[in-house]
This record gives sequence, structure tokens and C-alpha cells, in this order.
Amino acid sequence: MDLPFDGAISRYFKEDAPKAVRKAIEGAHRDDILSKGYAYRNEIGKKEYEAAMEPLQIQLVRMQSGLKASGRRLIVVFEGRDAAGKGGTIGALTQHLNPRGAQVVALSKPSDREATQWYFQRYIDWFPAAGEMAIFDRSWYNRGVVEPVFGFCTPGQKDAFFHQLPAFEEMIVQEGITFLKFWLDVSRPEQLRRMLARERDPLKQWKLSPIDVEGLTKWDAYCAAIAETFARSHRALAPWTVIRSDDKRRARIAAIQSILQAVEFKGKDRAAIGLPDPLICGGPELWSDGADD
Repeated sequence: MDLPFDGAISRYFKEDAPKAVRKAIEGAHRDDILSKGYAYRNEIGKKEYEAAMEPLQIQLVRMQSGLKASGRRLIVVFEGRDAAGKGGTIGALTQHLNPRGAQVVALSKPSDREATQWYFQRYIDWFPAAGEMAIFDRSWYNRGVVEPVFGFCTPGQKDAFFHQLPAFEEMIVQEGITFLKFWLDVSRPEQLRRMLARERDPLKQWKLSPIDVEGLTKWDAYCAAIAETFARSHRALAPWTVIRSDDKRRARIAAIQSILQAVEFKGKDRAAIGLPDPLICGGPELWSDGADD
């Protein structure tokens, strides 16, 4: 089978991956958690996951109906490293929702015209109207993390972004929009395991890009950018929720619970929703730089 990018991910695994990361992947069973710092040693079972998700899906449908009836608006931002589980979590979130009122926003590289606009401008075009929700699969935080790591922005542009960011997000909240920010945190061995799986799966190879491949060698640079982003953008008015996502299913449950807890709607059943697992869901203090892997 032909592998994308001439098998660059497999080659990185064999030749350049840290020895501890390679060893963790080679000695693991399918359901093993690879990160030593993760709260659980095995992934949650499929039956337990489905039993937890069923009442949450019902609550999500009620939430969307409540938004439509009240005219309230919701913005949810999902960020995280490549293969952190953003797409799968968004898929679980929107599985039974009406797409007319639940827009998933995954913007590509800016056009030549967009590159000359105010940085936040192209994102605002996708903000929700009354009764709608907008779910961002990556967002304006590209300028805080991805762009500095790859040299796609200057230090001055990055600093301007962080200078303008508080006022921008305060305006979102002051406008009456419910605004949530999630960082899905995946460990280094789990990220590589997932990317190896994508490389070998013809149905998932489209998820890989040259940036993903190059990013494997930039773990430490990403860590520095993530730490700076939390330090400069985690505020009471617009806090980050960090979810450790080595177990995709647990991460999806925690993300949906967090969203449902944050939105008021008719028929809301707090007992059915439950509370996010504090061992994997909390503030930036849960973020890991990979030192425990």
C-alpha cells in the first residue's frame, strides 16, 4: 500500500521518535493508555461509553431546541494538537443536531485577500445568529500556537494578537453569546500512534498534511506556544477547559457534559448530564507538556 508523504510518519517512528515514545507504542495493546500521567490505564469500554452518551445526546437535542426557542447563541472553540480528537468530539457533539442551527467551522488557509484583513475578521463571518451555535474546529488561536511554531507569523503579529484578544473575547461574552473554549490534550506517544493509524488507513489519510508530519519534530516548540497561550488567554470571562484526550471516548463525554452544564434550556436534566470527570477535565493545570510520558 502506498503511504502518504512516502511513509514519512512511519520513518519518523522508526528513526527519529524518542526511544520512550517508540517503546510505549510497540509494547501496547489496542485499548492501553500510553501516557503514564493519564488517570486511567485502559480506555472506557464501548458499551459503557454508549450508555453514557445516550442521555447526553437527548440533552443536546433539547439544548438546541432551547437555543432556537430563546434566540440565544453559542460559540464553542475546539483546539489541540494534531490527532488530539477534535474532529471526533465535534462529530459526537453534532451527531443528532440539526445542521442548519449547528454550524461546524473548519477554515482553510487564508486567501490572499483574507491575509490582508484584520486577523479576527474571517472568523466573525461565521458567528451564530439568534438560536444558532457555531463550533470551531480550530480557531483564531492558530495565531497563538500553530503559526508561531511554523514561522507563519512574525513575533510582532503574535504579540498584536494577544494584545487584542482579551477585548475581542470580552465583546463576544458581553454580546450575550455563551462562549466556551476547549483544549484537547493528547500525549506524545498517543498522538504518534494515532497518526501511524491514519497513515495506514485509506479512509483517514486525507486527515494528514505536510504540516502534521513536520509537526512531529516540533513537540517542544508546540509546548512553549501552548504554555504561552494559556498564560495570555485564560481569564475568568473566557477560561480554557482542558480535557486530557488519550481516551477519545472519555474526552467526548467530558466535553459534551461541559457544554450542557454551561447552557440553560427547557428540559435540562442535570442528573442525566452529570459532572465532567475532574481527573481528565479541568483548567490549564491539567495540561501536560509530555514530561510524564
